[in-house]
Amino acid sequence: MKRFPSAHAMHIALALGSLRCSQADLYPITPPASAQGGGGSSGNGSGGTADARGGAGAGGARGGAPNGGSPACPSAILPSGDSNQAVVVDGDMRSYVLHVPPAYSGRQAVPLVVDFHALGQSGSRERMNSPYVAELDAAGVVMAFPDGARGPAGTAWNVGPCCVAKVDDVAFARALVDQVRGVACIDPNRVYAIGSLTGGGMAHYLACHAADVFAAVAPASFDLLEENVDDCKPSRQVTVISFRGTADSRVPYDGGPSSLVPGMPITFLGAQGTHEKWASINGCVGPPSAPDANGCSGYSGCKGGAEVILCSTPNGADEPGDPAITWPVLQRHTL
Repeated sequence: MKRFPSAHAMHIALALGSLRCSQADLYPITPPASAQGGGGSSGNGSGGTADARGGAGAGGARGGAPNGGSPACPSAILPSGDSNQAVVVDGDMRSYVLHVPPAYSGRQAVPLVVDFHALGQSGSRERMNSPYVAELDAAGVVMAFPDGARGPAGTAWNVGPCCVAKVDDVAFARALVDQVRGVACIDPNRVYAIGSLTGGGMAHYLACHAADVFAAVAPASFDLLEENVDDCKPSRQVTVISFRGTADSRVPYDGGPSSLVPGMPITFLGAQGTHEKWASINGCVGPPSAPDANGCSGYSGCKGGAEVILCSTPNGADEPGDPAITWPVLQRHTL
């Protein structure tokens, strides 16, 4: 990840042009007074709304605001396939793979799913290995696969006390979504986050701190953390469907201390503890349902129509999530 002095905006634009990315926009991030999500500093990702300027790209006008009616589609239609993209957030150049499905027409607004990779991986690797691509391609969903910043254990995401420092990944996620909306016909009310391991931690973190952008999330193989769970105050009720393996050695199902990343000790709430915490955050009533044939148990009667679901796999390890279960849940929910 390269640093660019803010005074050299013109040099930034020229450098980005040499990357052979189809779009590269500059996003100076300055959280406004109305920022949501707990008021943390921009360095640790706990801040709220990012002010993303100049990001419509070459495709035309950006779509309408969430809950603001039908978005306007960019005049240029993106071809199907994968492309490498770049966005500069607060002086840091961040990258991602944009995947446009064959069914994309560019004339009708479609959902966007942002898929966050696991510890030490990359957006391109996640694009190749994610079980979600085939399922969402058939549904005509645009996907983005961002690259984490390099930390003590390799590329990762800043979710507070772990797993990389001095980057604002909430701002990155906001800027990515804004940029994709500038070049593709995206419904801003149907943007979702998924991910596995530390990518699942990022999905949890966005539900806490960017619920105004992400309508629902599907984290896998990661839980909420005792160190910062009290800072999880989403701006609205948000649906969370989690996937966990009961024999996960890196993220213990029952929770507890972890040294997943050297020098960044954390304490997992555990799968059930995280399930119960999200139920409390969303104002759900009563006990969860008994597990179904897929091992999924959910709370009913949550405020705002939110759903809180935990799908557990007996003797499972790093579960990536099941798109056939996830997508029907996610698409039920909009901003």
